[in-house]
Amino acid sequence: MYEGVVQDLIDELGRLPGVGPKSAQRIAFHLLQADAIDVKRLVEVLTEVKAKVRFCETCGNVAESEQCRICADPRRDGTAICVVEEPKDVVAIERTREFRGRYHVLGGAISPIDGVGPDDLRIKELMTRLASGEVTEIIIATDPNLEGEATASYLARFLRPMGLKVTRLASGLPVGGDLEYADEVTLGRAFEGRRLLDV
Repeated sequence: MYEGVVQDLIDELGRLPGVGPKSAQRIAFHLLQADAIDVKRLVEVLTEVKAKVRFCETCGNVAESEQCRICADPRRDGTAICVVEEPKDVVAIERTREFRGRYHVLGGAISPIDGVGPDDLRIKELMTRLASGEVTEIIIATDPNLEGEATASYLARFLRPMGLKVTRLASGLPVGGDLEYADEVTLGRAFEGRRLLDV
């Protein structure tokens, strides 16, 4: 335990996701040893982010105006919506340059243990977007874990009666992986998602 403001800094840093007590301590001492200009710049950026950044009113992605750059882009395909859990998932999919449609960020996944149910997610907003009839396909890209699967199943049951094409991102073996190290679920998914080889 440290005294006063140093311990307060460690405690606050420790509240960040993925930052344990040791990491919080390392970051705190890095900040204490850093130049005052660097620390001031960090404070200014944090303040500016809180003041300027909001969530897109259409899809829920991070934005600096009412709409994010993807929703504001008229070249994007409005017939396909990729449903993701968090804004960071949008970034991951955009890096592939494979998807040219639009997104919908749920703001999490169904997790009864954490007290997160369907009403806590942006599902009503998704239904509002579908009311126009422009969308023909929903791609569910939730995480391939228990919560992501529960969310995908819930959405699929909800969306299929609307006559939409509901698809799920394939999951399976990573490129460069070894079969012997794959767990049963991953290997099972790889078999389910197998495809014909064009020779």
